[in-house]
Amino acid sequence: MMRYNRILVAFVTIMMTAFVVVFCTLPRSTYSELERRDLLRLPEFSWESLRDGSFTQSVSSWFSDSEPFRDVLMRGSMELKSLLAFKTQSAVTFHAAQEEPVTIAETPLEVDLVDNQRDIEEFHNNVDANAKMESAGVIVVGNAPDARALMAFKNKNKGEKSYATTVNRYQTLFGSDVNVYCMIIPTAVEYYCPMNARSCTDPEFPVLTELYDLIDTTVQVVDLYDLMGEHVDEDIYLRTDHHWSPLGAYYAARQFAMVAGVKMPELEDFEADTINNYVGSMYGFSKDVNVKKSPEDFVFYRPLGVEYETTYIRYDLDEDYQIVGEEKPHQGEFFVKTSGTGSAYCTFMGSDARITQVKTNSECPRRLLVMKDSFGNAIPGYLFGSFEEIHVIDFRYFTYHIKDYVAEHGITDILMANNISHVCSGAIGSAYKKFLQ
Repeated sequence: MMRYNRILVAFVTIMMTAFVVVFCTLPRSTYSELERRDLLRLPEFSWESLRDGSFTQSVSSWFSDSEPFRDVLMRGSMELKSLLAFKTQSAVTFHAAQEEPVTIAETPLEVDLVDNQRDIEEFHNNVDANAKMESAGVIVVGNAPDARALMAFKNKNKGEKSYATTVNRYQTLFGSDVNVYCMIIPTAVEYYCPMNARSCTDPEFPVLTELYDLIDTTVQVVDLYDLMGEHVDEDIYLRTDHHWSPLGAYYAARQFAMVAGVKMPELEDFEADTINNYVGSMYGFSKDVNVKKSPEDFVFYRPLGVEYETTYIRYDLDEDYQIVGEEKPHQGEFFVKTSGTGSAYCTFMGSDARITQVKTNSECPRRLLVMKDSFGNAIPGYLFGSFEEIHVIDFRYFTYHIKDYVAEHGITDILMANNISHVCSGAIGSAYKKFLQ
């Protein structure tokens, strides 16, 4: 008995020593590819922060957030969790942020459908019902190698009224001199969530209807709801990322071109390029190994038969992603070769933290400003033959007065392209208001 106790003590001692060596001596992680974020940094010391306790608290947070081999350990944890998980095909399991399981009823949620659209409800019924709700509000449908992760839509902040008011202010400000367009992008959960998991997410259609009712008739609406429904059997949304796919953005760009009265080539007139084995942001959000084991092809499209030149103004950001400066304008590639398959969506312009200006040889003398969140990144490349200039700004990174910018660059058309979750959060409406100040 004593022998076994000594062996146990020795084993525990070796393990504890190994943990101390790994966590206290090896280089600490600075970026998590899995979570797509910079990890916390060691805080700067000050006597004031030591006195109020914030320094020790920050050190503790840094130590736990930046452990060596963070992504490796997290992946191992996910694999183990997947192996131990109890599989069920008869119910949907909900895991809230606190990871407390709640059984979801299988009663379908009634969804309002607009006239003359494809029967989306029938599509929902045919989607794999083996779905579960993971942390961070992610619904995982099916298993590897074809799992699909969906970000649930929750309209908690009710920011749609503020957004509509802001859009109307832009039209009033620019009047007949500038065409203002509003494109609110539905997310994948509206089309691919199984009926027995619909209670995990709010319906987007009623919110879209309310938004369009609030927007002034002088604003030109680019309605995508029916359009996405017509192509729901195609890969218009990415399975492993929260964004739509470049194909979905193509259909949206074509719809915008029709509303704006400009020409745009057919899809076969673009050059397709493929990044294989893409696993996007939803793996990190869901912490579900089924998403990791369900890679997909990221197919994007380059314009042909049009000459264009891209100029960037890149913002310098601090560790809190606040703007602290900007670089001088410099030329670059619009389609940027990414550092790995996990960052494939950054193919378009490489980053959100910049102003992009594309000059083309299009015969159309109009100039377009795209005001967007990251969903809008995939749209401009389809329109290089439709406008002589295209400018792209992100709602999180812009430091100029919008009226001055529009006047300086001779903008004739403004497209506000934002996904419905951002619109309802209130963040975009507030940001666009600041651009007017």
